[in-house]
Amino acid sequence: QVQLVESGGGWVQAGGSLRLSCTASGRTVSDHSMGWFRQAPGKEREFVATISWSGASTYYHESVKGRFTISRDNAKNTLYLQMDRLRPEDTAVYYCAARIGAYYYTSPSDFGSWGQGTQVTVST
Repeated sequence: QVQLVESGGGWVQAGGSLRLSCTASGRTVSDHSMGWFRQAPGKEREFVATISWSGASTYYHESVKGRFTISRDNAKNTLYLQMDRLRPEDTAVYYCAARIGAYYYTSPSDFGSWGQGTQVTVST
């Protein structure tokens, strides 16, 4: 089982940017599909973005398309989420997730390994 630790969350004004990182340990994630999810208070955990094991394929939720960019560095065992033009509705705890697989996945139930989450707060 791979262990995941997110970092980079914080407070930012609307229109600003943040870059989240997710560092994996315990084994390589070069054979894992990975993704970012988020959960706002009182809401279900929702898909944000996902990336295939090579990084060649990505997929985004419609609400973040054109504003967020998912990427990975397999040599560093690290996943990233660059978030630009942030909006108050992006406020949530952001989680990274991983599963063995070549392609990408969008459902939380598809992923077996999760980080503890990092808070992102966007103010008006």
